[in-house]
Amino acid sequence: MSVRIEKLSGRAFLAFPEMTGLLTSELSSRFNYGSIQQAATISGSVFNSENASWYGELLFCPDFDSTNDDTPYWARTTLLEPFLIHFESIGEASRALKEIQRNWAPYQYQLFRRASLIQEKLPYINLKERQFIKDGKCAVKIPDSAMGVYTLIDEKTIIASAKTSNCFPAGAIRFVEDHENPPSRAYLKIQEALVQHNHYFGVEFPSGSSKCFEAGACPGGWTWVLRALGAEVFAVDRAPLADSLMNDRMVHFLAHDAFTLKPEDVCARLNCDKLDWVLSDVICYPERLFEWVNMWLDSGRVANMICTIKMQGEIDWDLVKKFASLPGSRVVHLNYNKHELTWLHTESLR
Repeated sequence: MSVRIEKLSGRAFLAFPEMTGLLTSELSSRFNYGSIQQAATISGSVFNSENASWYGELLFCPDFDSTNDDTPYWARTTLLEPFLIHFESIGEASRALKEIQRNWAPYQYQLFRRASLIQEKLPYINLKERQFIKDGKCAVKIPDSAMGVYTLIDEKTIIASAKTSNCFPAGAIRFVEDHENPPSRAYLKIQEALVQHNHYFGVEFPSGSSKCFEAGACPGGWTWVLRALGAEVFAVDRAPLADSLMNDRMVHFLAHDAFTLKPEDVCARLNCDKLDWVLSDVICYPERLFEWVNMWLDSGRVANMICTIKMQGEIDWDLVKKFASLPGSRVVHLNYNKHELTWLHTESLR
C-alpha cells in the first residue's frame, strides 16, 4: 500500500491540558457548535455533537464552519486544514510529512514509541522546556515560520494540518521552572505573556531602562520577573511582597487599592511622563478591569499593557470581544492560564 493523503473538511481543536470542558463550552456558547447537556459524568455534563470525534484532547469537527477565521481561546492550537495520512511504515509517515513542509510538532495521547520514531526522522524543532532568562535578558524567541501538528490516531493513520493557528510547537510554550527563587508560580504566566507580546507585536522585553507599574502585585511573582529583566517596578497591593522584593531598591511598594490610583500619580512615583509597561493580575470582575484599562489607554501614559481577565462564572463573550477589539490589542489563553484569559496591548499598533 502506498501513502495516501485524505483531505478533511472542518477543523480540529487541540485543547489545553485538562481543559476539554472549557473548550467544548466555548464551542457551544461562542460558536454555536454542538451543545452541552446534563449527563451522569464526573462533571455533570457532556458535549454533544453528532459528527465530532475525540483523539485524546484533540477534537475533530468535520462540520465546523471552516470559513470562520476566529479560533477558540481554549484551543492551544487549531488545525485549520486537517487531513489524514494513511501509511504502512514509520519511514513513509515521516517522508509524507517532510514533503508537505519542514516544521512539525507532535501531539500524542497513545502510541508514544511509534510517534517518537516518526519525530526522530523529521527535521529538528525545539520541543524542550525553555529557559526564560539568560544573562539578564529573555532567551526565548518564537519563530514566525509555520508549525504543523500531527497525531497518530492508530498505527497506520495520522491526522495532521500544516496550517495551524500559531507558531508554537503543538500550541504551547513551556519553561524550565525555578522552584527556589520566585515568590509564586504566577511568574510562569508573565513569562509566557511577555513572550507572546513580543511574538505578536514585536515589542522588546522590559529591560534596565523600563518603568513598570504592577497592580495587585502580592506576593510578587510578576515583579520578580520584571526585576530579573532589570526593570524598575512600582508595585501596588494591599499586602506586602516577598521580603527579597521589599528590600530591592528598584521596587517601590505601596499598600493601596491599585485600581484607585490615577495614571498621572503612578507616573509621578516613577519620575516619568509615560510608563513602558502596566500589568495586572488582579482578581476582579472583568467589567471593572475593562473600565480601568480604558482609563489608562485614554490617559496616553502607557506604551504596553498585560492584564489577566479573571472569569467569574459564565463567560461574557461580548465583553471579551470588547477587550480584543481595543486598538493594538489581542486576547489569548496562555498555557499557564487557568479559568482566565490574558489581554495584551501595545500602543505601537493603535
